[in-house]
Amino acid sequence: MISNAWAGPRSGRIARAGILFGALLLPLVASAAPQIRSGAALVIDHHGHRLFERHADEPRPIASITKLMTAMVVLDAEVPLEDRVTITEQDRDRLRHSRSRLRIDQATLSRADLLRVSLLSSDNRAAAALGRTTFAGGTPAFVTAMNAKAQTLGMRSSVFADASGLDGGNRASPEDLVRLLHAAARYPFIREVTSTSEFIAQPYADGSTLEYRNTNPLVRDPRWVVEISKTGYLNEAGRCLVMQAQIAGRRLYIVLLDAAGQMTPMADANRLRDWLAAGGDQRAAAVAVRAR
Repeated sequence: MISNAWAGPRSGRIARAGILFGALLLPLVASAAPQIRSGAALVIDHHGHRLFERHADEPRPIASITKLMTAMVVLDAEVPLEDRVTITEQDRDRLRHSRSRLRIDQATLSRADLLRVSLLSSDNRAAAALGRTTFAGGTPAFVTAMNAKAQTLGMRSSVFADASGLDGGNRASPEDLVRLLHAAARYPFIREVTSTSEFIAQPYADGSTLEYRNTNPLVRDPRWVVEISKTGYLNEAGRCLVMQAQIAGRRLYIVLLDAAGQMTPMADANRLRDWLAAGGDQRAAAVAVRAR
């Protein structure tokens, strides 16, 4: 049994990182930055310094990055995580016709396991079931709570339209997604699940299991210390990746949106990691100071 106290933000330690989010964020130094192919990007360190940015203030579709907000709203509601929820016809994706291994009227999981499947492998039926069952008002009440949470976090350019991210109306800027990452990192449950490589669920009465793998392969890469992550994809959103990770002893917030190739966000993240680990941003800052 998982306690809601463990899942919630009060026990988070990363909230003490001291990011200057009230003024988000300190100016980016001029730099010969790596060749990043994502359409929009933002990298910020734990002091609030911008290390790389591209179209950082422009709201864009965020696809399944939405599920980080979904998880926070569920955990904030303090509904019992051990309660079991059955996938129903209401959870079927009739907008994109995406697939799920959670069969209608057969799959039943605890709310905690629905969160795991939604966050780790981005299952849309799991996210829809969470949105449907958290509040008495159903999905409409859940979406209202998502938008209220966004405003509380200062995500002023963000709009949420559903719990799964299938609706292209889920939009946020890279700057707002740094705020989302910072907030989500205060929940130990979200940190643990999104940095885990695999999870085995047992949704059926016959005891058969389903194995889920994290959609972000960087959590399995020994060169990375990933503390929180989420991927996303829609045609209009492109390939997306958000992460909190440690590089060369620094905690960084990485947002990569609107990439064309399936692995482009991960390749961009690797290019950024190599550049930062080699001190590229610090050399660029020194050049900027000398040029004044």
